[in-house]
Amino acid sequence: MLSGVILAGGGHRRMGGENKALLPIYGELIIQRQIREMESICDEIIIVTNEPKPFLRVVDVSVRIITDFIKGKGPLSGLHAGLSLAEYEEAWVVGCDMPSISARAAQLMQQFKDEFKLEAVVPRMGGRLEMLHSIYNTSLANAAKLLINSGDHRLEQLLHYIRWSEVDSDQFVVRGIQTQFTHAIKTTDDYEQYLSSFYDLSTKNETQQFME
Repeated sequence: MLSGVILAGGGHRRMGGENKALLPIYGELIIQRQIREMESICDEIIIVTNEPKPFLRVVDVSVRIITDFIKGKGPLSGLHAGLSLAEYEEAWVVGCDMPSISARAAQLMQQFKDEFKLEAVVPRMGGRLEMLHSIYNTSLANAAKLLINSGDHRLEQLLHYIRWSEVDSDQFVVRGIQTQFTHAIKTTDDYEQYLSSFYDLSTKNETQQFME
């Protein structure tokens, strides 16, 4: 059983005040794309946000919307809240600005975590650990709270206190999993570039289907 947790906090200044989760990608909001992907493997979906009203209008009533217990501490606050209220023992946690999340990637990491009896598995993409789009034991809510109380709010610091491992991008590639799943939209330029690449890919796929 797996909980899906979407962290939808943070400021939107670099997007001109636009909520990144509510950006449209050719007829579908990012948050809706994420929920659709999570529904394929998750038994519940939770959105963590301190601005719940906009989400009430665009997501199904089956999606739980919660707020931070400890506000103002960045993604670590959201992680703490999501893990605290998740119903199941494991959670797939993503950021709301990631339009290409991958259920196949999440399943691979969950299998890896269970096989080696870890508390978390984090993908390493392009040499960088991606703390959002990772699999966590929900029991780590306590560790997140202790870290917040210590005054260190960096999400990566959590790894110093838990049993975890990484999955390198090569492990996804050899299994035919596209590695764009950790791509995040941070600025208006990012958004425009993603729309352009998404359109190009869609057009290519439609052309291939027509030719077949």
